[in-house]
Amino acid sequence: MIDLKQTGRVYHITLDRPEKRNALTIELCRRLVEAFDHASNDASIGAVLLTGKGDMFCAGMDLRESLACDTVQLAGIHEKLFTMIHRVRKPVVAGIGGAALAAGVGLAANAHIVVAHPETRFALTEIRVGLWPMLIYRAVEHAVGQRRMLELSLTGRDFTAGEALTWGLVSEIAEQPEARAAEIATMIAGFSPMAIGAGLDLVHQTGSGAGWAHAGQIGRQIRDRLLASDDYKEGVLAFAEKRKPEWPSLKKS
Repeated sequence: MIDLKQTGRVYHITLDRPEKRNALTIELCRRLVEAFDHASNDASIGAVLLTGKGDMFCAGMDLRESLACDTVQLAGIHEKLFTMIHRVRKPVVAGIGGAALAAGVGLAANAHIVVAHPETRFALTEIRVGLWPMLIYRAVEHAVGQRRMLELSLTGRDFTAGEALTWGLVSEIAEQPEARAAEIATMIAGFSPMAIGAGLDLVHQTGSGAGWAHAGQIGRQIRDRLLASDDYKEGVLAFAEKRKPEWPSLKKS
């Protein structure tokens, strides 16, 4: 259902339900939430790589299960899963080789960086079965914008990786998206954990609702912490000596 492994400082989460097009059951959603929470709290992990096994990245919610499940339980776990971009303090890089539909689009929107195959198609298909993309709405809207999100929700139409790139849902298009995403995740995982964590804190604390003065104050506070950190000092010395920095938090005890 879900395959987890850590290579170096990259934590690889793979949707492993290809016979069901990686459709999301409650249990699969719960395991995903647990995996992302683990990655967020484990100092040995520098970045998360999210992929799907098989021909499809994720077909969305398991519709058959949804007919008989506890809707309160379903909503609770979905709320946690589809807000992870605002909770997880580790960079999430998604490699999308197959279609992402409905909640699958929500998973993509909750990654910080998304690499898609040129032929990948996306669609918010909820309207086709009498639903609305309620719990993924905020994350997808954050990526593509208010007007585009409304149009895609109302029509349920397919859209291409090229369109998704133009709108901001996809960061990059590659013939081997999983391999390219792994390359990006590995690169990011080698940077200062303190700088990345502070940067993500800044992003989450100064969202679209924050005023300029408030955002500036938060930015100065976080910047002051970074300037005084061992990571920054090590990075400056390494740059001056033209060597790779060894971040204090990564040194062997």
